[in-house]
Amino acid sequence: MTDGSTRRPDGGRSRGADDWLDLARRAVSLATAAGATEAEALVTADDAQLTRFANSEIHQNVAETNAALNLRFVVGKRVGVASTGRLDDEGLRRVTERAGAIARNVEELADWGGLPSSDGAAPELSVAFAAGTAGATPEMRAEAARAAIAAADAAGVVAYGSFSTSTERIAVANSKGIGAAQERTTSQLIAVAMGPDGGSGYAEAAAVDATTIDAGAIGREAAEKARSTANARSIEPGDYPVVLEEYAVVDILDMLGYLGFSALAVQEERSFVEVGRRIGPESVTIVDDAADPAGLPMAFDYEGVPKRRVELIEQGVCAGVVYDAQTAARAGAHSTGHGLPAPNPYGPFPLNMVMAPGLTPRDELVAGLDRGLLVTRFHYTNPVHPKLAIVTGMTRDGTFLVEGGRIVAPVRNLRFTQSYLDAVGGTAAISRERRTLRGFLGGVVVPALRIESFTFTGATEH
Repeated sequence: MTDGSTRRPDGGRSRGADDWLDLARRAVSLATAAGATEAEALVTADDAQLTRFANSEIHQNVAETNAALNLRFVVGKRVGVASTGRLDDEGLRRVTERAGAIARNVEELADWGGLPSSDGAAPELSVAFAAGTAGATPEMRAEAARAAIAAADAAGVVAYGSFSTSTERIAVANSKGIGAAQERTTSQLIAVAMGPDGGSGYAEAAAVDATTIDAGAIGREAAEKARSTANARSIEPGDYPVVLEEYAVVDILDMLGYLGFSALAVQEERSFVEVGRRIGPESVTIVDDAADPAGLPMAFDYEGVPKRRVELIEQGVCAGVVYDAQTAARAGAHSTGHGLPAPNPYGPFPLNMVMAPGLTPRDELVAGLDRGLLVTRFHYTNPVHPKLAIVTGMTRDGTFLVEGGRIVAPVRNLRFTQSYLDAVGGTAAISRERRTLRGFLGGVVVPALRIESFTFTGATEH
């Protein structure tokens, strides 16, 4: 967290996280004066920039600044939520009126557990903020794009992608003593390369500090994949041992987090999680740790509750799930700091998943395959059976046949239908190197995996 305002890349001044906290407290006071028995205000403000490139040329640079207030107005066990982007006095008055009117006209929540109470100040995470990202300029992002494009040019392929930088300020206040503010930065570089003979490649990096991303290396990785996947051949679908690169492993963690590691999923009996149940070998440990500097840290959740480290899988055994205030109240537990903005029908999610590294050098994972596949990433994945964590999807941007521990040929994309639980259970080796990436649930720190068997159900002919 930083105090006061910060300077935007365009030279203007942004309101600091503490300024937004003052605004949140004003909104809570207005709601309390209007008859709320409990009230919560969440302010999110974001300075975001994006530089895009396509056909090996930079074609777009955009920047936007957004701020919004979300007000939760509680009357007994009736909860109303309203939001606004108008943050002057009149805007606060109107959003208070709307939230109050909603609260008085909705049905009671029989199991309403109340807003969370203050449990001490959230820790300040200096590792969540980087001046290099907050001050990133269009020229800085363009230089990174040029490095990725140059790598594609050298490989004889065409580059596409984007480089995004963002400074997010979050402030939460409620009538039960919570008052929390933080400022965090994130950045992401994506490179996609396309070859003249049907080859395609992908690479990505995410970081708190945009200046630590090696755009040339990301560009070379995508370009080499595009060149090496040219003239891919078909293979028969079936069960194959696989090496999954980190981009594919992210999908496994994200989907397990979405389907199972939420207290709401457990309470609704749609989760695979049973504490004490073994689902993988002892080498598999997955936690949610928002303070880990290797990821994209966050001090507290969108209810203002400090984030706790939660063991999800400990040495192959289901160890826990994440809670927000409501699911914790139902279970007689404490929130782990995983609440999302209200209204939230989805429940809590792990937003900072970290998988423990293994002992195998990444380059040696393929050497352990007698005959199998190397998969770069998955695409268009969707759950088929949540309780069994069965997912269907496609491979994309680099699928290779491996024989005798060596890559022998690129193969056309395959469709799979696979239990991600069984995939985790079949983990044979884990790379000692890891990458920080962005998934659909947040930042993820993952190694590459070798898995004993993966079920491919269809082949692509063209």
